[in-house]
Amino acid sequence: EQVCLVAMTSPGAAAPSRNEFGRGWKVLIASLLGTAFGASPLPFNTVGFFIDPLQQEFGWTRTEISLGITIYGVLGALLAPVFGWLADRFGVRQVALASLTTFALVFASFSIIPGDLYWYYALWVLIGLFGIGSTPITWSRAINLWFFKQRGLALGLTLVGTSISAMALPIITTWLINDFGWRVTYAALALLPLGIALPIGLIWFREPKPEERPPEIAAAGAVSLPGRSLKEAMSEPRFWILWASIALVTIAYSGALVHLPSMLGARGFERTEAAAVMSVFGLSIFAGRIITGYLLDKFWAPIVTLPILCLPALSCWILLGDGPLAFAVAILAAFLMGFASGAETDLVAYLAGRYFGMKSYGQIYGVLYMAFGLSAAVSATLYGWVRDTTGSYDPILIAAAVMFIAGALLLLLLGPYPDFGRVTEEERDATTAPNPSAK
Repeated sequence: EQVCLVAMTSPGAAAPSRNEFGRGWKVLIASLLGTAFGASPLPFNTVGFFIDPLQQEFGWTRTEISLGITIYGVLGALLAPVFGWLADRFGVRQVALASLTTFALVFASFSIIPGDLYWYYALWVLIGLFGIGSTPITWSRAINLWFFKQRGLALGLTLVGTSISAMALPIITTWLINDFGWRVTYAALALLPLGIALPIGLIWFREPKPEERPPEIAAAGAVSLPGRSLKEAMSEPRFWILWASIALVTIAYSGALVHLPSMLGARGFERTEAAAVMSVFGLSIFAGRIITGYLLDKFWAPIVTLPILCLPALSCWILLGDGPLAFAVAILAAFLMGFASGAETDLVAYLAGRYFGMKSYGQIYGVLYMAFGLSAAVSATLYGWVRDTTGSYDPILIAAAVMFIAGALLLLLLGPYPDFGRVTEEERDATTAPNPSAK
C-alpha cells in the first residue's frame, strides 16, 4: 500500500498498471545495440580473425597477438567498479555514450598501427582504460531503472546483443578481411558502434525521471534510489556468495569455450565440423537469455538457475576421454554450455538489482563484474596449462563439472529478495532534491 501511495502521489507518476515495455522500449533497443557493439562482444568475437593477417604482416607470434585481449580483459575487470561509480554519480547516459565513442575511435585506430608491437598493446590498454563503460555495466543500470516486474525479460533482451554479435561478427569480419584486408576491416567494424549504436543511444538512451520509474523503485519518491551502498552490500554474506558463484561458473565455462575446438579435434572432428558445433553457442546463448529472463520474472532466481547451471556438468562428462564422439552429442554439449552462459549473464545483472537495490547499482555490479572478468582472463590459460601438463583435458573438465554444480548450489544460500519498497521515516522527511543521474 505504501508503494502504491507514493507512486500515485508523486507528481506525474506513471500508473503502476502501465506496461513497462510500453514506457521503456526505446531505451531497451538503445541498450541492446550498445551491448551488441560495445567493448565486450566486438573485440572478443573478432580478435581471432586478425591473428593470421597480423602474424603474416608483422611476424608477431600468436601469443604476442593474443596478449592484447588479455591486457584489455584484466584492465577492464579492475576498472569496472570505477565506471559503475561514475554511472551512479553522474548518470549512466553520459558514461555509456562517452565510453562507446572512445572505444570505437580507439578500435578504428588499429587500422593505422605500425609494425611496433608496443603500439598494438597501447591501443588495448586504452580500450581497457576507457571502453569498459560501454559494456552491460552501464546499459543494464538503465534497464534496471526502467523495469521491475518485467526486469528479467528486459535484461535478457538487452544482453541478446552479445548473441547477435556472436552470430554476425565472425561472418562480417571474415568477409571484410578477405575482400578488403585487415586494416580496412578494423575501421569498418568501428562504424558499428559509431554509426549504429551511438546515434540511437543519443536519441533514445537515458535513465527515467523519478516519476517515470516503476512504483517499486520510486518508493522513496524523487529523493533517492532505494538500496544498499557498496560498503553495505559488501558487508553482507550474500554479496560474497554471489561473487564466488560467478567466479566458479566463469572459470568453468570460459576456458571450455576457448578450448572446445581443440577438444573436438582430439576426438576426430574436422575444422568445418568443429566450426559447426561452435556456431551452436550463439543460438544457445540467445535462447538461454530469453528463456531465463522470462522465468526470472515468474520464479525465485536461484531455483530457476539451479538446473540451468548444473546442465553444463553433463557437457563436461560428454567431453571426457579421447574416443570417437558423435556429432549430435557434441552439438548437445555445446548447446547446454551456451545456454547456461546466457543464463548466467542475465543472472548477475538481475540479482545485483534485486538483492542490493539501485542506490549504488553501478558500483556493486562493477565489483561483481570483476569476478567475471578476472575469472574469464585466467580460465583459458588454466585449461591450456592442464592440457600441457597432463596431456589431457579430463582433469580440468572434471573440476569444471564440480564448479558448475557448486556455483549453482551457492545461489540457494542467497535467501529471499530484500524489500526496498518500504518507505522509511527518514526518506519521508528528506528534502526533494533532484537526482543528478536522472537525465
